[in-house]
Amino acid sequence: MVAVRTIAVHDVVAALYPREPTEADEIAMAIGRAIDETLNHMSHRARERRTPGAVAVRTYGAAELDRALAEGALELAAAPRAAALEELGAVAEAFRRSGLLGLARPRSRLILIGEAYGIYAQPDYWNGRDRFYEMKSYRAIPPRPEVALQVRLFHLAFPGFSGELVAIDRHARPVTVTTATIAAPNPEETAVALREAARVAAASGEERVLEYIDVPVVRYPLPPPAGEAPDPGPSRSSGAHPA
Repeated sequence: MVAVRTIAVHDVVAALYPREPTEADEIAMAIGRAIDETLNHMSHRARERRTPGAVAVRTYGAAELDRALAEGALELAAAPRAAALEELGAVAEAFRRSGLLGLARPRSRLILIGEAYGIYAQPDYWNGRDRFYEMKSYRAIPPRPEVALQVRLFHLAFPGFSGELVAIDRHARPVTVTTATIAAPNPEETAVALREAARVAAASGEERVLEYIDVPVVRYPLPPPAGEAPDPGPSRSSGAHPA
């Protein structure tokens, strides 16, 4: 049995770009989670040819917002809560026009680095063939360093796929939708991303038995220290095919 230390992409990003959130930040993140869950619900229902209308979306979003606030032990007064739900509704309408509605979320994949460190990677949506999509509900283009790292890791989990960053800016009036194709990382960027991800996994990853991890695996060697020539070519295990 092979033991590996595993961690999710978002935890790698949080460890490398830490920030101490204020209460306002935590409320904004709760609103963002409610928006994400609502859009995922809309997309799932669209695949069933039962796309919910505006009232149903607002009802679902209100429940998700209340759940996210409760999980964070946060409170939101009536007026800002109503404003957040108006924001959610505007984002949902923009999502309908974005081209993402009806797409599925891909199955998580494991970036296995040097047979010792595993990074779970799961972008928001994909077309099931050759393109994945990462969506942000704020102005994310051009991408900040933490977003760029996140998308690079998704590229490494889905080699050969094109990566699309979709920013539905809930703070804009009216809400705007901006998209950008994010190029796959070059060898130097790949080596840096793999080294940093492995370092975080080594420090705070959860130990798992590789043979019991039931997701597609994409293997990379552990890059040498900076300054030495990297050899970051991926190889898929027998299970690493689109799921």
